[in-house]
Amino acid sequence: MALVATAFAILDLTGSKSDVGYVLAAQQGPRAIFLLLGGVWADRLPRQRVMVLTNMVSGTSQCTSATFLLTHHAQIWMLAALAACNGTSAAFFTPAAQASIPATVPEHLLQPANAMFRLFQNGTTIFATAAAGILVASAGPGYAILIDGLTFYAGSVFLGALRPLVDHREPRTSVLRELREGWDAFRSRTWLWAIVIQFSFVNAVQSGSMNVLGPAIAKARLGGAAVWGAILTAQAVGFVACGFLMLRLKVRRLLFLGTLCVFPMALPLLALAPPLPAVAIGACAFAGGASLEVFGVAWYTVLQREIPRRLLSRVSAWDEFGSVIFIPIALGVAGPVSNAIGARATLVGSAAVIVTATALVLLAADARRL
Repeated sequence: MALVATAFAILDLTGSKSDVGYVLAAQQGPRAIFLLLGGVWADRLPRQRVMVLTNMVSGTSQCTSATFLLTHHAQIWMLAALAACNGTSAAFFTPAAQASIPATVPEHLLQPANAMFRLFQNGTTIFATAAAGILVASAGPGYAILIDGLTFYAGSVFLGALRPLVDHREPRTSVLRELREGWDAFRSRTWLWAIVIQFSFVNAVQSGSMNVLGPAIAKARLGGAAVWGAILTAQAVGFVACGFLMLRLKVRRLLFLGTLCVFPMALPLLALAPPLPAVAIGACAFAGGASLEVFGVAWYTVLQREIPRRLLSRVSAWDEFGSVIFIPIALGVAGPVSNAIGARATLVGSAAVIVTATALVLLAADARRL
Protein backbone atom coordinates (compact mmCIF):
# COMPACT_ATOMS: atom_id res chain seq x y z
CA MET A 1 0.00 0.00 0.00
CA ALA A 2 2.75 2.41 0.93
CA LEU A 3 4.48 2.28 -2.45
CA VAL A 4 1.34 3.54 -4.20
CA ALA A 5 0.31 5.99 -1.47
CA THR A 6 3.74 7.55 -0.89
CA ALA A 7 4.29 8.29 -4.57
CA PHE A 8 0.93 10.02 -4.97
CA ALA A 9 1.27 11.84 -1.64
CA ILE A 10 4.48 13.44 -2.90
CA LEU A 11 3.01 14.20 -6.33
CA ASP A 12 0.11 15.92 -4.56
CA LEU A 13 2.53 17.93 -2.38
CA THR A 14 4.99 19.11 -5.02
CA GLY A 15 4.09 17.54 -8.36
CA SER A 16 7.73 16.54 -8.79
CA LYS A 17 8.90 13.14 -10.02
CA SER A 18 12.32 13.96 -8.60
CA ASP A 19 10.86 14.43 -5.10
CA VAL A 20 9.24 10.98 -5.35
CA GLY A 21 12.66 9.54 -6.12
CA TYR A 22 14.38 11.45 -3.32
CA VAL A 23 11.98 10.20 -0.62
CA LEU A 24 12.15 6.61 -1.86
CA ALA A 25 15.94 6.89 -2.01
CA ALA A 26 15.93 8.13 1.60
CA GLN A 27 14.33 4.82 2.53
CA GLN A 28 16.55 2.58 0.44
CA GLY A 29 19.83 4.29 1.33
CA PRO A 30 19.86 3.42 5.06
CA ARG A 31 18.53 -0.01 4.20
CA ALA A 32 21.60 -0.67 2.06
CA ILE A 33 23.98 0.89 4.60
CA PHE A 34 22.79 -1.15 7.60
CA LEU A 35 22.03 -4.48 5.89
CA LEU A 36 25.39 -6.06 6.64
CA LEU A 37 25.17 -5.12 10.31
CA GLY A 38 21.61 -6.44 10.32
CA GLY A 39 22.85 -9.78 9.01
CA VAL A 40 25.41 -10.09 11.80
CA TRP A 41 22.88 -9.35 14.53
CA ALA A 42 20.30 -11.68 13.01
CA ASP A 43 22.85 -14.50 13.32
CA ARG A 44 23.65 -13.39 16.90
CA LEU A 45 20.21 -12.73 18.42
CA PRO A 46 16.95 -14.69 18.37
CA ARG A 47 15.59 -13.83 14.94
CA GLN A 48 12.02 -13.71 16.21
CA ARG A 49 12.86 -10.83 18.58
CA VAL A 50 14.65 -8.94 15.83
CA MET A 51 11.61 -9.19 13.56
CA VAL A 52 9.14 -8.11 16.27
CA LEU A 53 11.18 -5.05 17.27
CA THR A 54 11.84 -3.89 13.72
CA ASN A 55 8.16 -4.27 12.81
CA MET A 56 7.29 -1.95 15.70
CA VAL A 57 9.79 0.65 14.46
CA SER A 58 8.41 0.46 10.92
CA GLY A 59 4.85 0.78 12.14
CA THR A 60 5.69 3.87 14.18
CA SER A 61 7.45 5.58 11.26
CA GLN A 62 4.55 4.91 8.88
CA CYS A 63 1.87 6.06 11.34
CA THR A 64 3.85 9.25 11.98
CA SER A 65 4.07 9.93 8.23
CA ALA A 66 0.32 9.38 7.95
CA THR A 67 -0.32 11.80 10.81
CA PHE A 68 1.67 14.56 9.10
CA LEU A 69 -0.20 13.97 5.84
CA LEU A 70 -3.66 13.85 7.41
CA THR A 71 -3.04 17.03 9.44
CA HIS A 72 -1.61 18.81 6.37
CA HIS A 73 1.74 19.44 8.06
CA ALA A 74 3.78 17.11 5.85
CA GLN A 75 6.92 18.39 4.18
CA ILE A 76 9.27 16.48 1.91
CA TRP A 77 12.11 16.44 4.45
CA MET A 78 9.79 14.97 7.11
CA LEU A 79 8.66 12.16 4.83
CA ALA A 80 12.27 11.50 3.82
CA ALA A 81 13.46 11.31 7.45
CA LEU A 82 10.68 8.89 8.40
CA ALA A 83 11.35 6.84 5.27
CA ALA A 84 14.97 6.57 6.43
CA CYS A 85 13.78 5.15 9.78
CA ASN A 86 11.67 2.63 7.92
CA GLY A 87 14.58 1.62 5.71
CA THR A 88 16.88 1.17 8.70
CA SER A 89 14.44 -1.17 10.45
CA ALA A 90 14.01 -3.15 7.22
CA ALA A 91 17.79 -3.63 7.09
CA PHE A 92 17.60 -5.61 10.33
CA PHE A 93 14.29 -7.35 9.57
CA THR A 94 15.15 -8.77 6.15
CA PRO A 95 18.18 -10.97 7.01
CA ALA A 96 16.35 -12.36 10.05
CA ALA A 97 13.24 -13.16 8.02
CA GLN A 98 15.16 -14.82 5.18
CA ALA A 99 16.90 -17.20 7.60
CA SER A 100 13.71 -18.12 9.45
CA ILE A 101 12.16 -20.48 6.89
CA PRO A 102 14.99 -23.07 6.88
CA ALA A 103 14.92 -22.95 10.68
CA THR A 104 11.31 -24.15 10.70
CA VAL A 105 10.94 -26.67 7.85
CA PRO A 106 13.06 -29.64 6.72
CA GLU A 107 15.23 -29.23 3.65
CA HIS A 108 13.08 -31.29 1.28
CA LEU A 109 10.17 -28.87 1.92
CA LEU A 110 12.11 -25.66 1.32
CA GLN A 111 10.77 -25.03 -2.19
CA PRO A 112 7.07 -25.46 -1.33
CA ALA A 113 7.62 -23.55 1.93
CA ASN A 114 9.13 -20.60 0.06
CA ALA A 115 6.34 -20.78 -2.50
CA MET A 116 3.69 -20.87 0.24
CA PHE A 117 5.29 -17.95 2.08
CA ARG A 118 5.40 -15.85 -1.07
CA LEU A 119 1.86 -16.90 -2.04
CA PHE A 120 0.45 -15.37 1.11
CA GLN A 121 2.72 -12.35 0.85
CA ASN A 122 1.78 -11.70 -2.77
CA GLY A 123 -1.84 -12.64 -2.21
CA THR A 124 -2.25 -9.75 0.20
CA THR A 125 -0.53 -7.50 -2.34
CA ILE A 126 -3.38 -8.11 -4.80
CA PHE A 127 -5.82 -6.63 -2.31
CA ALA A 128 -3.45 -3.99 -0.97
CA THR A 129 -2.42 -2.35 -4.24
CA ALA A 130 -6.02 -2.19 -5.46
CA ALA A 131 -7.21 -0.85 -2.11
CA ALA A 132 -4.40 1.71 -2.02
CA GLY A 133 -5.33 3.03 -5.45
CA ILE A 134 -8.99 3.37 -4.46
CA LEU A 135 -8.15 4.92 -1.07
CA VAL A 136 -5.74 7.43 -2.57
CA ALA A 137 -8.24 8.41 -5.26
CA SER A 138 -11.20 8.71 -2.87
CA ALA A 139 -9.83 9.73 0.55
CA GLY A 140 -6.19 10.66 0.07
CA PRO A 141 -2.83 8.92 0.52
CA GLY A 142 -2.60 9.58 4.27
CA TYR A 143 -5.26 7.00 5.08
CA ALA A 144 -3.54 4.31 3.02
CA ILE A 145 -0.21 4.97 4.76
CA LEU A 146 -1.95 4.88 8.17
CA ILE A 147 -3.42 1.44 7.42
CA ASP A 148 -0.01 0.28 6.23
CA GLY A 149 1.52 1.42 9.52
CA LEU A 150 -1.09 -0.46 11.57
CA THR A 151 -0.35 -3.68 9.70
CA PHE A 152 3.22 -3.61 11.05
CA TYR A 153 1.85 -3.65 14.60
CA ALA A 154 -0.40 -6.57 13.68
CA GLY A 155 2.63 -8.33 12.22
CA SER A 156 4.48 -7.92 15.51
CA VAL A 157 1.62 -9.62 17.35
CA PHE A 158 1.70 -12.63 15.04
CA LEU A 159 5.49 -12.89 15.13
CA GLY A 160 5.40 -12.66 18.92
CA ALA A 161 3.02 -15.60 19.05
CA LEU A 162 5.44 -17.90 17.20
CA ARG A 163 7.15 -20.66 19.11
CA PRO A 164 10.91 -20.08 19.39
CA LEU A 165 12.55 -21.10 16.14
CA VAL A 166 15.12 -23.87 16.06
CA ASP A 167 18.41 -22.02 16.25
CA HIS A 168 21.89 -23.44 16.75
CA ARG A 169 24.26 -20.57 17.50
CA GLU A 170 28.00 -20.54 17.85
CA PRO A 171 29.83 -18.43 20.45
CA ARG A 172 30.04 -14.78 19.48
CA THR A 173 33.21 -13.29 18.07
CA SER A 174 33.85 -9.71 16.92
CA VAL A 175 31.42 -8.04 14.53
CA LEU A 176 34.19 -7.55 11.95
CA ARG A 177 35.16 -11.22 12.08
CA GLU A 178 31.56 -12.31 11.62
CA LEU A 179 31.16 -9.90 8.72
CA ARG A 180 34.28 -11.40 7.14
CA GLU A 181 32.95 -14.95 7.57
CA GLY A 182 29.78 -13.95 5.72
CA TRP A 183 31.83 -12.27 2.98
CA ASP A 184 34.08 -15.33 2.53
CA ALA A 185 31.03 -17.58 2.16
CA PHE A 186 29.52 -15.13 -0.33
CA ARG A 187 32.55 -14.56 -2.58
CA SER A 188 33.48 -18.25 -2.75
CA ARG A 189 30.34 -19.13 -4.73
CA THR A 190 30.38 -17.85 -8.32
CA TRP A 191 26.66 -18.39 -8.90
CA LEU A 192 25.90 -16.31 -5.83
CA TRP A 193 27.92 -13.18 -6.52
CA ALA A 194 27.20 -13.28 -10.27
CA ILE A 195 23.44 -13.16 -9.75
CA VAL A 196 23.73 -10.54 -7.02
CA ILE A 197 25.70 -8.31 -9.42
CA GLN A 198 23.01 -8.93 -12.03
CA PHE A 199 20.27 -7.84 -9.65
CA SER A 200 22.20 -4.81 -8.45
CA PHE A 201 21.47 -3.41 -11.93
CA VAL A 202 18.10 -5.11 -12.55
CA ASN A 203 16.59 -3.94 -9.26
CA ALA A 204 17.96 -0.43 -9.67
CA VAL A 205 16.50 0.29 -13.10
CA GLN A 206 13.27 -1.57 -12.39
CA SER A 207 12.72 0.28 -9.13
CA GLY A 208 13.54 3.70 -10.54
CA SER A 209 11.33 3.20 -13.59
CA MET A 210 8.31 1.58 -11.95
CA ASN A 211 8.27 3.49 -8.66
CA VAL A 212 9.16 6.98 -9.90
CA LEU A 213 8.15 7.19 -13.57
CA GLY A 214 5.19 4.78 -13.36
CA PRO A 215 3.04 6.86 -10.96
CA ALA A 216 3.87 10.08 -12.82
CA ILE A 217 2.85 8.55 -16.17
CA ALA A 218 -0.31 7.12 -14.60
CA LYS A 219 -1.22 10.51 -13.12
CA ALA A 220 -0.59 12.37 -16.38
CA ARG A 221 -1.83 9.94 -19.04
CA LEU A 222 -3.52 6.82 -17.68
CA GLY A 223 -6.14 8.04 -15.22
CA GLY A 224 -4.37 8.39 -11.87
CA ALA A 225 -3.86 6.37 -8.72
CA ALA A 226 -6.70 3.89 -9.18
CA VAL A 227 -5.38 2.82 -12.60
CA TRP A 228 -1.82 2.54 -11.31
CA GLY A 229 -3.06 0.46 -8.37
CA ALA A 230 -4.82 -1.85 -10.85
CA ILE A 231 -1.59 -2.26 -12.87
CA LEU A 232 0.35 -3.21 -9.75
CA THR A 233 -2.48 -5.55 -8.77
CA ALA A 234 -2.08 -7.32 -12.12
CA GLN A 235 1.60 -7.77 -11.31
CA ALA A 236 0.69 -9.25 -7.92
CA VAL A 237 -1.79 -11.63 -9.58
CA GLY A 238 1.12 -12.83 -11.71
CA PHE A 239 3.13 -13.45 -8.53
CA VAL A 240 0.34 -15.58 -7.09
CA ALA A 241 -0.39 -17.47 -10.31
CA CYS A 242 3.19 -18.71 -10.54
CA GLY A 243 3.35 -19.17 -6.79
CA PHE A 244 0.90 -22.05 -7.11
CA LEU A 245 3.03 -23.49 -9.91
CA MET A 246 6.16 -23.33 -7.76
CA LEU A 247 4.49 -25.32 -4.98
CA ARG A 248 4.89 -28.48 -7.05
CA LEU A 249 7.23 -27.73 -9.94
CA LYS A 250 10.28 -29.98 -9.88
CA VAL A 251 13.21 -29.24 -12.18
CA ARG A 252 16.82 -30.34 -11.94
CA ARG A 253 18.38 -26.95 -12.69
CA LEU A 254 16.19 -24.68 -10.61
CA LEU A 255 18.52 -21.68 -10.67
CA PHE A 256 18.89 -21.78 -14.47
CA LEU A 257 15.10 -21.74 -14.86
CA GLY A 258 14.82 -18.85 -12.45
CA THR A 259 17.46 -16.81 -14.27
CA LEU A 260 15.74 -17.29 -17.64
CA CYS A 261 12.56 -15.96 -16.05
CA VAL A 262 14.18 -12.60 -15.31
CA PHE A 263 14.01 -11.51 -18.97
CA PRO A 264 10.22 -10.77 -18.94
CA MET A 265 10.77 -8.18 -16.19
CA ALA A 266 11.57 -5.80 -19.06
CA LEU A 267 8.04 -6.05 -20.49
CA PRO A 268 6.21 -3.61 -18.16
CA LEU A 269 8.89 -0.96 -18.74
CA LEU A 270 8.56 -1.30 -22.52
CA ALA A 271 4.76 -1.09 -22.20
CA LEU A 272 5.01 2.11 -20.14
CA ALA A 273 7.31 3.78 -22.66
CA PRO A 274 4.73 4.82 -25.34
CA PRO A 275 2.64 4.34 -23.01
CA LEU A 276 0.37 1.54 -24.19
CA PRO A 277 -3.25 1.40 -22.92
CA ALA A 278 -3.58 0.53 -19.23
CA VAL A 279 -4.93 -2.95 -20.04
CA ALA A 280 -1.83 -3.78 -22.09
CA ILE A 281 0.48 -2.43 -19.39
CA GLY A 282 -1.39 -4.57 -16.85
CA ALA A 283 -0.93 -7.66 -19.02
CA CYS A 284 2.81 -7.01 -19.25
CA ALA A 285 2.93 -6.40 -15.49
CA PHE A 286 1.22 -9.76 -14.99
CA ALA A 287 3.81 -11.50 -17.17
CA GLY A 288 6.67 -9.75 -15.40
CA GLY A 289 5.28 -10.64 -11.98
CA ALA A 290 4.70 -14.28 -12.91
CA SER A 291 8.23 -14.75 -14.21
CA LEU A 292 9.80 -12.90 -11.28
CA GLU A 293 8.00 -15.21 -8.86
CA VAL A 294 9.66 -18.23 -10.48
CA PHE A 295 13.03 -16.60 -9.93
CA GLY A 296 12.19 -15.59 -6.36
CA VAL A 297 11.22 -19.07 -5.19
CA ALA A 298 14.15 -20.63 -7.05
CA TRP A 299 16.65 -18.15 -5.61
CA TYR A 300 15.66 -18.43 -1.96
CA THR A 301 15.38 -22.21 -2.16
CA VAL A 302 18.87 -22.59 -3.63
CA LEU A 303 20.29 -20.07 -1.17
CA GLN A 304 18.80 -21.89 1.82
CA ARG A 305 20.00 -25.28 0.57
CA GLU A 306 23.55 -24.25 -0.30
CA ILE A 307 24.48 -21.90 2.57
CA PRO A 308 25.16 -23.32 6.08
CA ARG A 309 22.42 -22.21 8.46
CA ARG A 310 24.79 -20.53 10.91
CA LEU A 311 25.91 -18.19 8.09
CA LEU A 312 22.59 -17.73 6.35
CA SER A 313 21.59 -14.35 7.77
CA ARG A 314 25.01 -12.88 7.00
CA VAL A 315 25.13 -14.28 3.47
CA SER A 316 21.53 -13.13 2.93
CA ALA A 317 22.62 -9.68 4.07
CA TRP A 318 25.44 -9.62 1.50
CA ASP A 319 22.91 -10.79 -1.10
CA GLU A 320 20.43 -8.09 -0.15
CA PHE A 321 23.14 -5.44 0.13
CA GLY A 322 24.39 -6.12 -3.39
CA SER A 323 20.85 -6.31 -4.73
CA VAL A 324 19.78 -2.90 -3.35
CA ILE A 325 23.04 -0.94 -3.40
CA PHE A 326 22.21 1.04 -6.56
CA ILE A 327 18.47 1.46 -5.88
CA PRO A 328 18.84 4.75 -3.93
CA ILE A 329 20.90 6.20 -6.78
CA ALA A 330 18.41 5.02 -9.40
CA LEU A 331 15.48 6.46 -7.44
CA GLY A 332 17.28 9.76 -7.06
CA VAL A 333 18.24 10.15 -10.73
CA ALA A 334 15.16 8.63 -12.44
CA GLY A 335 13.26 11.92 -12.41
CA PRO A 336 16.14 14.16 -13.55
CA VAL A 337 17.22 11.67 -16.23
CA SER A 338 13.68 11.42 -17.62
CA ASN A 339 13.44 15.21 -17.63
CA ALA A 340 16.70 15.37 -19.60
CA ILE A 341 16.21 12.59 -22.17
CA GLY A 342 12.50 11.82 -21.89
CA ALA A 343 10.54 9.15 -20.05
CA ARG A 344 10.39 6.90 -23.12
CA ALA A 345 14.15 6.75 -23.59
CA THR A 346 14.65 6.20 -19.86
CA LEU A 347 12.22 3.28 -19.79
CA VAL A 348 13.60 1.63 -22.94
CA GLY A 349 17.14 2.03 -21.62
CA SER A 350 16.12 0.45 -18.31
CA ALA A 351 14.60 -2.52 -20.13
CA ALA A 352 17.84 -2.93 -22.10
CA VAL A 353 19.83 -3.04 -18.84
CA ILE A 354 17.62 -5.86 -17.51
CA VAL A 355 18.04 -7.95 -20.65
CA THR A 356 21.80 -7.36 -20.90
CA ALA A 357 22.56 -8.07 -17.23
CA THR A 358 20.54 -11.29 -17.32
CA ALA A 359 22.20 -12.49 -20.54
CA LEU A 360 25.64 -11.88 -19.06
CA VAL A 361 24.98 -13.84 -15.87
CA LEU A 362 24.21 -16.92 -17.97
CA LEU A 363 27.89 -16.96 -18.94
CA ALA A 364 28.62 -18.27 -15.42
CA ALA A 365 28.58 -22.05 -15.61
CA ASP A 366 27.42 -22.45 -12.02
CA ALA A 367 24.33 -20.34 -12.72
CA ARG A 368 23.39 -22.74 -15.52
CA ARG A 369 24.28 -26.06 -13.89
CA LEU A 370 23.66 -25.78 -10.13
